[in-house]
Amino acid sequence: MTSFILKRLTAMVFVLTSISILVFLIFFATPGVDPAARIAGRNADQQTLQQVRASFELDKPIPIRYLSMMRHLFISQDLTSYVNRGAKVLPQLWQAIPATLSLVIGAAVIWLILGIGLGVLAAKNRKSWIDPAISIFGIVGVSLPVYWLGELVNLVTQSKLHNSVFKWVPALGYVGISQDPWQWFLHLIFPWFTLAILYAGIYIRVLRSEIIGVMQEDYIKTERAKGASENRILLKHATRMSLITIVSLFGLDFGALVGGSALLTEVVFGIQGVGKLTFNSLQNFDLPVIMATVIYASFFVVMANALVDVLYAYLDPRVRNA
Repeated sequence: MTSFILKRLTAMVFVLTSISILVFLIFFATPGVDPAARIAGRNADQQTLQQVRASFELDKPIPIRYLSMMRHLFISQDLTSYVNRGAKVLPQLWQAIPATLSLVIGAAVIWLILGIGLGVLAAKNRKSWIDPAISIFGIVGVSLPVYWLGELVNLVTQSKLHNSVFKWVPALGYVGISQDPWQWFLHLIFPWFTLAILYAGIYIRVLRSEIIGVMQEDYIKTERAKGASENRILLKHATRMSLITIVSLFGLDFGALVGGSALLTEVVFGIQGVGKLTFNSLQNFDLPVIMATVIYASFFVVMANALVDVLYAYLDPRVRNA
């Protein structure tokens, strides 16, 4: 098991390094792309462009520029923005991470409770009206765009009914849990449910399908022949086996969302998270910030994949030799 984990960690380092090189080449080595021209502004003369290139080390060979940026980012940690002169990149990232983590962790708890609970309930009652009712909820959840649902929630809670039913709902934004735990909760409760509904719908449908498939296996028929109750078979065997798929799905979804895929939810509810930071830096073509956020996002996605692989190896020893 130890050797398997070491192999996955080595592969993770290799993937992250490859991603950083690829992203750097896209923004710095693509023909026709001149970061100095974006920094210097429109109609800058050649002398100004040369000064900018020398100031930001853009006149050096590509490998030297890449190594220099990685050194400033990881070792000295003093990488600065191209747009906001003198503003360091890492403090901006550290400031955005708690907001994204708060949003994604809270939403993940909700969608796991709804997805697993309703998925099991639908599979258990697949011959009654409960199954189609839950399936309709799942389809609606998957079909609703996050930005549309978020805007609808804001229309109701921030405008139409804000002075009556939703008087307790604060203005859009984010308050850190260390500043005021209650305000932190109030600011995030609607973003949590808005983001969770989409993933709850996906998990309901996946888990229901997995459980129904497992219930047709031969060893389940053997358990029935031994006299085991349907509830015991459902919970101890079918649900337990089906959760392996949910673990894999959750790892990928959680890693992507923490890495910035919760952008639309952050934008709609005014949460200054990693997704919003990445979006703003892309609009401004702020390359150091883009590099930092892309590497951060890649880390969480790759780490999620590695954790899922390790968990699979723990649950199924055959995977270790694959």
